[in-house]
Amino acid sequence: MVFQQHQRASALIGTFALLAVPSATMLLPRPAVAVPLRSTFSGPSALPPQVPYQSSQPVAPQDYTLGPGDRVKIEVFKVSQYNLETQVLVDGTVSLLQAGRIQVEGLTLDQASALASRRYGKLLRYPVVTVTLLTPRPIRVGVAGEVTRRGSYDLSVNAELNNTAPVQLPTVTRALKVAGGITQSADLRRVQVRRPQANGGQQVIALNLLEYVRGTRPREDIMLRDGDSLFVPTADRVTLSESYEIATTSFSADRIQPLNITVVGEVYRPGTHTVESNVRVEQAGNPGTPRDAFNQTRIYPTISRALQTAGGIKTLADVRNVKLRRMTQSGQEKEYNINLWKLLQEGDQKQDIILQDRDTIVVPVAKSLPAGEMSQIATSSFSPDQIRVSVVGEVGRPGLIEVPPNTPLNKAILAAGGFNQNADQKTIEFVRLNPDGTISKRQMPIDFAQGVDEQKNPALRNEDVIVVGKSRLSTVGQGIGQVFNPLGAIVNVFRAIFGGN
Repeated sequence: MVFQQHQRASALIGTFALLAVPSATMLLPRPAVAVPLRSTFSGPSALPPQVPYQSSQPVAPQDYTLGPGDRVKIEVFKVSQYNLETQVLVDGTVSLLQAGRIQVEGLTLDQASALASRRYGKLLRYPVVTVTLLTPRPIRVGVAGEVTRRGSYDLSVNAELNNTAPVQLPTVTRALKVAGGITQSADLRRVQVRRPQANGGQQVIALNLLEYVRGTRPREDIMLRDGDSLFVPTADRVTLSESYEIATTSFSADRIQPLNITVVGEVYRPGTHTVESNVRVEQAGNPGTPRDAFNQTRIYPTISRALQTAGGIKTLADVRNVKLRRMTQSGQEKEYNINLWKLLQEGDQKQDIILQDRDTIVVPVAKSLPAGEMSQIATSSFSPDQIRVSVVGEVGRPGLIEVPPNTPLNKAILAAGGFNQNADQKTIEFVRLNPDGTISKRQMPIDFAQGVDEQKNPALRNEDVIVVGKSRLSTVGQGIGQVFNPLGAIVNVFRAIFGGN
């Protein structure tokens, strides 16, 4: 009898002491960044109401909700024979010792503690029940929109196995990473988290992750709950300045991987190419090859590297009006205007936009280009290191030679060994294949002291042909030789027959 009274008094003292202390949830500031592992309720009190989110001000979850796969510890104060460690079953229930099953799926730790207290109230007087989360289950979220791999993902929950450590739920940016990262068409200003509600409805939480990236709104990266859906919409318009912000976030798609890019127009090798991070074209018309493999992980595939992979741009490329066509995840095509001339003149690196898989680059032909501008384009990073021209006829080493872009005609003749003794050293024939497929030929004088001049000494383009003819004197000499050659042959025959010298 005395023992029973003492036990009842101890239970009452424990109950009043617990009621006098604010709950763990009340001690957390809002918005919270962690969820308590342990919560205690005593007595047959009513379940605490859920605190709804304010969609205009998204915050972190107030508490962890239990579900199948969670491993919990249930302790009954002063009645240790009822303590146990168990797992929430597939049907969302846990089995209490001597008290049967209770449905805990969707309940917070506070609510589960209160429900267990009510159930043990049928066996004990004023029971004090504590539900502790030992091992949290992965939470399942759906990710859709402008991400690399859309679908449903199980995200692990970070938690230390002690009674005071918080549960760190997966955040929005972590879910985006798991889904392969955002694409270049993502609208980070209007990211949505769609959260199912107990009444069957859906709560939409609007997030501005662009401001999170810029550091002005760190709380935009909220924690997710089981059953959340994350949606990244397609941007109506993405500026070049934002393109680098999107591409260099921690949750962007991996740009270091090779991309399938289509390049058409004024390039030497139009078509679909696999673009590496760092490529360079050594000869016009050859595909670009990767350089410095050890630095690949620090370089992004950009338009200039795609142009290199496609053999480099041609001399008459209109770099002011390059087009980038991009397919969004919704199947729509977006087009961007790229001015690579600003990159060359002003160092505007925003023009060298970072690419994503299946982009198409269109390089138009320029209607007219000043000679000085053509020279700058020919020596740009997206032009070949070498061009190939043919020097045929009366030179020391006739054939195909490689020279740097902007090499003047007279220098190419010197690179081919210069005139030989039979060459016409005053005039050559210059042949050029035009962009429209026609061929132009013209005679021009040669002066090795002449600087670059479009009429007298033009800068060469890939596949130009220089023909060096014979001089008149050498032509006459060859004619005379052809006349006397038959007589010489007859003399040789007589010598063979009669043995003469």
